[in-house]
Amino acid sequence: MAGHSKWANIKHRKAAQDAKRGQMFTKLARQITVAVKEGGPDPEMNFRLRLAIDKARSVNMPNDNIERAIARGVGGQDGDNYEEIVYEGYGPNGVAIMMDVLTDNRNRTAGDVRHVLSKYGGNLGESGCVAWMFNKKGLIVIEKNESIDEDELMMAALEAGAEDIEAETDVFKIETDPSSFSEVKEALAEAGYEFLVAEVSMVPQNSVPISEEESDKIEKLIEALEELDDVQQVYTNYEITD
Repeated sequence: MAGHSKWANIKHRKAAQDAKRGQMFTKLARQITVAVKEGGPDPEMNFRLRLAIDKARSVNMPNDNIERAIARGVGGQDGDNYEEIVYEGYGPNGVAIMMDVLTDNRNRTAGDVRHVLSKYGGNLGESGCVAWMFNKKGLIVIEKNESIDEDELMMAALEAGAEDIEAETDVFKIETDPSSFSEVKEALAEAGYEFLVAEVSMVPQNSVPISEEESDKIEKLIEALEELDDVQQVYTNYEITD
């Protein structure tokens, strides 16, 4: 099994998301506001806020937008009614799906998620039905190129605190403990590495093998879920076979 097609699809999907910057900025502002309400406005003392701000900056969200989102959290505006929910379910071929959601209307969001899953051959499951298949990890993915020496990257990542680094067909996948993610990311960025993915994510313990043709159905489902305003992040456990 090889993960190159999966990462290529992720790259394509991220490019599509970048084209919808308005919606992306709205989601990130909501994450920042809720993070401030939960742990305060100082990113040095609030790990969740630091991650949200880093993510916002990685997609060139204007500083004014970030500051307004922080101010809303400090002032108690917005965020009051947002509820954090993790939805779980299955896509085509038994692929496990988890979704991080921030919503001010649980019934509306559940209906929207259930509709999208059903439309693309999936179904919403009970809480806990797939969560056991995932571990929370810092995840950094770097595309391979001729300028990257695998041994040097491995040494830099491990010295910075990474738990594991794996070379796949055309990417390097680095995993960290969530608490050391920022330090590893900053160290690799300072060393000149550029990231395809850099986030605290739910990483599957095992993958479901699917074909390239079957992956198109999964990707359409993921894109449709990500287009929902309340869905912040989607995680899956599929792997495309050669």
